[in-house]
Amino acid sequence: MSNRNKWTSGLTLLLSSALVLSACGGGKQEGGASSGSGSDSSDQELKPVELSWYYPQWSTQPDLKSVEDAVNKITQEKINATIRMKPIDGGSYGQKLNTMVASNEKFDIAWTSFWMFDYAQNARKGAFTELDDSMLDKYAPNLRKALPDVVWQALKVDGKTYGILNYQTITNREGFLIQKKYVDKYGIDPEAIKEVKDMEPFFEKIKADEPGTIPFSMTRGGKFEVMKTSFNNLEFISNQALIGIYRDDADLRVVDIATTPEYKEYLELMHSWYKKGLINQDAPMLKSDKENLKVGKVASFFHNVLKPGREQEEKTSFGGNDVVAIPITEPFVGTNTIIQSMQAISKTSANPERALMFLDLLNSDPELLNLVAFGIEGKHYTKVNENTVKPIPDGGYDPNQTWVFGNGFIAYLREGQEQAIRDQTLKENEAAQPSPILGFTFDPQSVLTEIANIQAVADQFGPPLNTGAVDPNEKLEEFISKRKTAGIDKVIEEVQKQLDEWKKQNKQ
Repeated sequence: MSNRNKWTSGLTLLLSSALVLSACGGGKQEGGASSGSGSDSSDQELKPVELSWYYPQWSTQPDLKSVEDAVNKITQEKINATIRMKPIDGGSYGQKLNTMVASNEKFDIAWTSFWMFDYAQNARKGAFTELDDSMLDKYAPNLRKALPDVVWQALKVDGKTYGILNYQTITNREGFLIQKKYVDKYGIDPEAIKEVKDMEPFFEKIKADEPGTIPFSMTRGGKFEVMKTSFNNLEFISNQALIGIYRDDADLRVVDIATTPEYKEYLELMHSWYKKGLINQDAPMLKSDKENLKVGKVASFFHNVLKPGREQEEKTSFGGNDVVAIPITEPFVGTNTIIQSMQAISKTSANPERALMFLDLLNSDPELLNLVAFGIEGKHYTKVNENTVKPIPDGGYDPNQTWVFGNGFIAYLREGQEQAIRDQTLKENEAAQPSPILGFTFDPQSVLTEIANIQAVADQFGPPLNTGAVDPNEKLEEFISKRKTAGIDKVIEEVQKQLDEWKKQNKQ
């Protein structure tokens, strides 16, 4: 069967299973899923349990209690579980959950990612319940069959699974986001932009003819981390240590990215742009460019997730101005492009099987997922059509973060979103080129001191170098030398050792 057929049949199975779940009320079975989930367990009543679910939230939801009550009408009927929704402010979520894990606090489910409340690190610490094949087959049959193989591969940490993906876009695609009025005014042909440097003539026109407008916006972190694939197929293994591989290297040799010709090429181009005033001159000190974007001062910036529909999503960021996306890479998949948003079951959970049943239900029952994502119809949102909703202003519940909760492909569309965009996202998920090290995650425990020292060097040299504010011919060699003193060779050796072992285990 082709990959497309596998994915299509998987999605069809998930949706059909969702209908079964929605239709089934009783038939609860001890230790297994409700009759709608497809479990083969013998018919016995499930005992009532309470499950705590922690997740990040970036805006207060005053009417959370009514949503939780409605959620529990569904979960008590279908899996005899009461769900306690425990949102935590996104700015403190990682610290709070890490503290809970360190103190062995009892809880059931928590949101996790590679970028906050680190999935792989916490799995290795023993914070999460291992979800072996038999457990997944028995308690999460809908997810087990519907999520594609590439997802399950990426979820593995040292060969074992500890998380359930909130299925959405799983690809990266690098390129530029530009205010449409400038694309139209200066006649940019998106098809003619093949490389990063091809944007220079456009930036020069903006500089000359649009006073007060930033041609290419940048913050202190620079853009190489999100441009890496644009420069000869580089893939990071450790962002903190600035090391990785070339995706087309069959030997999977780990390289110090700071010493690569691609990194120097990037630095020289950025320095040229900075000297010409094409980059905002405060870039080495700027932590966020959101305010400049909001007031329409930014003509363009670079993004590494140019998924279908990104233009519509970024319109608000650009101060309400229409946006054009110009990708310069094809879609690709790596471990971190997939493990961006997941749920994991705590090792301290008294009811891990029921927690997994809840996650299976949440990701296959549109009624439940839409309730968590949008609230109660007529109270928190109105329907524009059968599959599109519009939040009610000041309704008390509009978290606008379906990607935190579950499978976005069975959720309602928000007003302004299109089904065609969602369909295109699925197609890109299918067609994306997978990383040669999909499923590999580096364990930094033995070199944490060296990584901290390397990060300190990066904090000193990175902002002026990566934003183009200093000449790489004057500072790059010193940066490389300081990295060596900080222990980069030891880190590379450790990563290579782990990668070689992973290759043997996976018969690469």
